[in-house]
Amino acid sequence: MPFDTTTQRHILGRFATGITVITTKAGDELCGLTANAFASLSLNPPLVLVAIDHRAHSYEKLKTSRTYAVNILRSTQQEVSARFAKPGPKDFSGLSLKTAETGAPILSDSLAWLDCRVSAILPGGDHDIFVGEIVAGEFHEGEPLLYFAGNYGQFQKLG
Repeated sequence: MPFDTTTQRHILGRFATGITVITTKAGDELCGLTANAFASLSLNPPLVLVAIDHRAHSYEKLKTSRTYAVNILRSTQQEVSARFAKPGPKDFSGLSLKTAETGAPILSDSLAWLDCRVSAILPGGDHDIFVGEIVAGEFHEGEPLLYFAGNYGQFQKLG
């Protein structure tokens, strides 16, 4: 008997994560989605991974462009996270954007960003895992936007 997906979602929702917006450019179209299924994979070579649902509007665009930017959101960017979490095409209006090596759109106000070239796409159930080789990146001071049990939160330093 397969594991209950509702229980799985509740259990994994107890794992606090940062929030990223994954962006790409396919032709003239800017695409993006909110993702917390993101992780560092390797330092040598510099690799990260993000898992993308096959049903996501940006899924085919990522496969075609073979590039993406990981935008790590700061605590003040809850609206940006919510905007890119909605299904369908995304609205980039009013956002300060820049590009680096790959041409993928980068959210200038993010806490940190990575510009990546897709080096592998691996199957992962109803998602595919996009392994990205980091070709550029930048970080800034500030606090991250966090997600836990279906709610946004902020980092609190202890001690």
